[in-house]
Amino acid sequence: MNWLTNFVKPKLSALVKRKDVPENLWQNCPSCGNMIHHKDLKENLRVCNTCNHHFRMSADDRIDLLFSKDKTQEIELDKISDDPLNFSDKKKYKDRLKEYRKKTKREDAFILLNTRIGQSNIICGLMNFAFMGGSMGRAVGGAIVKGAQTALEKKCPFIIFTSSGGARMQEGIISLMQMPRTVAAVELLNQNNIPYIVVLTEPTTGGVTASFAMLGDITIAEQGSTIGFAGKRVIQDTIREELPIDFQKAEYLKEHGMVDIVCHRKDLKSNLEKVINHIT
Repeated sequence: MNWLTNFVKPKLSALVKRKDVPENLWQNCPSCGNMIHHKDLKENLRVCNTCNHHFRMSADDRIDLLFSKDKTQEIELDKISDDPLNFSDKKKYKDRLKEYRKKTKREDAFILLNTRIGQSNIICGLMNFAFMGGSMGRAVGGAIVKGAQTALEKKCPFIIFTSSGGARMQEGIISLMQMPRTVAAVELLNQNNIPYIVVLTEPTTGGVTASFAMLGDITIAEQGSTIGFAGKRVIQDTIREELPIDFQKAEYLKEHGMVDIVCHRKDLKSNLEKVINHIT
């Protein structure tokens, strides 16, 4: 009996033992409630195959989706000093930056590329929501200015993909100064007839919306994206009126003239190629 209990039973248990189930194996669609396997979600470009709800897509996945690796070079951003205000809340700002740099393997919340769409050379900037919610501080403002200057030198379109919660509070007034700074960079492109295209993705809010995000020659939004300045609840409490259920969604903004094109993620690359071919 001891032989069966101590030797045979553990061997049989090891053979039939259930493997650990990985986390995030399934995701629940917030729109239709459908349960989606992570592989199906990835194959469908992180879009629900039932209701077309667009989940957030990481900056790196978006780069893989839109651009060929052999035709893409990342532009190194200018190095700046961290923590201009010596800011600290529950954690020191310097420690937060170290944490997110380790997590994302990026220096800040913006990625700048020299790449191609179709037959056209472009400079492309992507806000990285995984880095402190894509918040805009000095580094992001400087990256946008550098992108505009590079596009001007190469005389090619500048495209920005936005995904941000707004200005970075840890840099205070310095982060707010990035709003006029980026507007000035866009104006420099306009003066030199360099096309500037903005692609609004989930979410685009705060000071980003109030500056460079809404100044594109052509403004494209991904289907269902949340786009706005203040939060819906704040606006309702201020004006004391009930707002439409789709308020601040891409489709609502298109109806009211704030967005030129709303498109499905799978059509984004072809739409960008058509727009660039048309305006250049």
